[in-house]
Amino acid sequence: MSRQSDTFTIGIELDGAEVRRLARLVSAAETHGFSFASFDDSASAPANGDALVDSILRAAFVSPTTSSIGLVPVSDVIYGEPFHLATQLASLDHASRGRAGFIVRAELDDDAAAAVAWKTADANEIADEAADVVAVSRQLWDSWSDDAVIRDRPTGRYIDRDRVHYPRFEGRRFSITGPSIISRPPQGQLVVFAPGSLTLAADIDADVVLVDGASEAELVRSAASARGRGAARVFAEIEVALDAAGEPARARVERLDAAQPWASASRLRYVGDSDGLTELLTRLAADLDGVRLHVASLDTDLDEIGYRVLPALRQGGVHTPPVVGNTLRDIIGLARPANRFEEAS
Repeated sequence: MSRQSDTFTIGIELDGAEVRRLARLVSAAETHGFSFASFDDSASAPANGDALVDSILRAAFVSPTTSSIGLVPVSDVIYGEPFHLATQLASLDHASRGRAGFIVRAELDDDAAAAVAWKTADANEIADEAADVVAVSRQLWDSWSDDAVIRDRPTGRYIDRDRVHYPRFEGRRFSITGPSIISRPPQGQLVVFAPGSLTLAADIDADVVLVDGASEAELVRSAASARGRGAARVFAEIEVALDAAGEPARARVERLDAAQPWASASRLRYVGDSDGLTELLTRLAADLDGVRLHVASLDTDLDEIGYRVLPALRQGGVHTPPVVGNTLRDIIGLARPANRFEEAS
């Protein structure tokens, strides 16, 4: 089993960094040549009393300060309104000039349910609900043709109504009729990332499947399984801590764990020097299309990877940094899709 593309994509998760710090982190990631930055989300307001700024808003906040890196918020699809989610993501793609994607989150989260005064979702329903939300989002993104906006001053028409399509979607728990309020995103369709556990449980129309594995061999097996189910791209979730400033990575992890445990039993974790991480990613590039890195400390590991690992991967021909003018689909190696409504007409 080998990967499907010559593009090996390297993204980094920026966790819940508050907005005053976020612009600096994203700028550093872009300068280093990361393919995309992802932004985690939370249903709970910060303990310091600040307003909750969700992942899509944080991605939109940094979009004007960036020019090449992809921006990928993690977005809950269970407790939000599907129409609002689709239009917010379309707006992000416009704001970033085609560099947006989103990671599907579908979990049994009591805090998320309480935040919108809903009961916690049924465990047997969440995967199917996620599939419905992705499906209707794709219909809404295609509900305007690329040339629907005409701005015809003599007649006072902003859009050609014959170029606006009316989806009619009947899901398991919701229905939507009518077009989006936002014109078609620059990418046509945003890049949809979905965890492998969800794609196993439901037929989710994802562009990228994110796979876990506690070992390298497990990751490769998970990638082969995802590809066998027709995944367009397969990325691995990997946790990383590197030697830094004379302190061994294992000592760093022990020190960080004493303050707040950093652990995920399902993910491969690399703890060691930069050369070892370079070798690991080079091996994985033969079987996977990319990785999303979860680092022990953004203040330390972001620069360690950026200064020591990414240049070595570029020199080895494994990774190419994004360039200004590319969309996230370009970065990942995905074609811009045709509008489904025009294909059907």
